[in-house]
Amino acid sequence: MRRAPPAPGAPAMPKSFLGVGQRIVQREGVLALYKGLGAVATGMVPKMAIRFSSFELYKSWLANPETGKVSTTGVFFAGLGAGITEAVAVVTPMDVVKIRLQAQRHSTVDPMDVPKYRNAMHAAYTIIKEEGAMTLYKGVALTALRQATNQAVNFTVYQEFKRIARQMQGIEELPSYQVLLLGGISGAMGPVSNAPIDTIKTRIQKSTSVAGESGWKRFVMVTRDIAQKEGYKAFYRGLTPRVLRVAPGQAITFMVYEKVKSWIDLWNSRSQHAQLPNQKYA
Repeated sequence: MRRAPPAPGAPAMPKSFLGVGQRIVQREGVLALYKGLGAVATGMVPKMAIRFSSFELYKSWLANPETGKVSTTGVFFAGLGAGITEAVAVVTPMDVVKIRLQAQRHSTVDPMDVPKYRNAMHAAYTIIKEEGAMTLYKGVALTALRQATNQAVNFTVYQEFKRIARQMQGIEELPSYQVLLLGGISGAMGPVSNAPIDTIKTRIQKSTSVAGESGWKRFVMVTRDIAQKEGYKAFYRGLTPRVLRVAPGQAITFMVYEKVKSWIDLWNSRSQHAQLPNQKYA
């Protein structure tokens, strides 16, 4: 669980985002920057499907029964619920596999350097075989807390900015470039709001399971080690690459979501109008 001290005479670990990237490329090759991509790509489609479908479901439950409108508080709690749902269903196992793939050090240019985990499926199989299936849910509580705060902030900020933008311009549907911009801004809010949670969660999921060690004990040990050995600033380490990853992804996701949602609404509207003549002559 604890980090091993650097060997005497060993070069200091780079602390900047670009410095870490350069070190990875030098030691392991350019392809090492894409470690864990398989796990992310495999889990992305079900994650987004679960996120938006559960958000719309929870939002419908929290809507005013008379007006059908959802308050800002309702949007916040719908996002909270969507984050917890996706964390339990998809994100936690995906994160464990991704982090294990990224944490192992091996050269991607040396064919003789065989990694322990060859790809996402092999990593999942090996983890289950050696440590048990529940290891894929290591850190599930922190992952749920991270995703819940992420999506609560994400959806609330986006919906509020969208409402303000529509009112200011007097239009019903925002242009795609504005949706892209608002999605990027709201997407950046989540990582900023819960960076310490993500740092602790990543350290826990990176380590192998210890028999008889409770989740709370792991949480306390990792949190204490980070604070004592690396300082409180370490809780925000990795925030820059996370924002650079999440914000553009959320921008594109919201733009696609709004466009597809408008197509579905148009299709439903046309279907209802097409049924009216048939009902008139029935």
